[in-house]
Amino acid sequence: MTAVRIGVLDYGSGNLLSVRHALEAAGAQVVVTADRARLEGCDGLVVPGVGAFAACMAGLRAVGGDVLIRAWREAGDRPLLGICVGHQVMFARGVEHGVDTPGLGVLPGVVERLRSARLPHMGWNVVAAPAGSRMFDGVTDERFYFVHSYGVHAPDGPWDGVAWCDHGEDRFVAAVEAGPAWTTQFHPEKSGAAGARLLRNWLALVSRGKDAHGG
Repeated sequence: MTAVRIGVLDYGSGNLLSVRHALEAAGAQVVVTADRARLEGCDGLVVPGVGAFAACMAGLRAVGGDVLIRAWREAGDRPLLGICVGHQVMFARGVEHGVDTPGLGVLPGVVERLRSARLPHMGWNVVAAPAGSRMFDGVTDERFYFVHSYGVHAPDGPWDGVAWCDHGEDRFVAAVEAGPAWTTQFHPEKSGAAGARLLRNWLALVSRGKDAHGG
C-alpha cells in the first residue's frame, strides 16, 4: 500500500489522540489540524467527534470545517471517514432535547434519540455488514465499540452500503459506505483487531485514489 497522508480535522471535539495513534498503527502519516490548506493537501480526511450534535456542528462552522467537508465531498472521489458524532453530522439533521439542528447533508437521514430503555448504548456490539462491503472486507469478528444515545433509524431515501446494529428492540445505522465517504457510529480506533482492519481497508481506498491521481 502506498504511504498516504491523512488529515484529522481538529474542531474542538473528538478523540484525537486515539484516532491519530490508530491511523499511524495502520500505516498512515497523520496531521491533526484545523488549517484548511494543510488538510486540503492530504490524501484522506477524518472527521472525529464526541458529545452533542449541535455543539459539534457549531465547532465545525467555527473553523470552516463544514465548508471543507462539503467541498471535499463534492470533489466526488476524495476519501472521507466520519467517526461517532463525526458520522452523525454527515446526515441532514440532528434532533436532541427538542432542538433540530441542520447537519452537513452529505447523507440523507435524521439523527435522533435511540428508543431503547438502556441508554447510553455503550460497549461491544455486533454489526450486520452488507454483502460485498469494502469497509468490512476481511473482518471476521464484526464486534465494535459504541458509546452513544443517538443514531439514525432509517434511510430518508434509497441507500446502499449500510451496516446495521441492534440495541435492545432498537435498530440503527452502524456505518455507511457511500463511495469514498465512509462513516461509522462506532469507534474503530477503540475496536481492537476488527477496528484496525476497517481502518486499513479505508487507507487502502485512500492509497488507490492517490495512485490513480499520480500522487
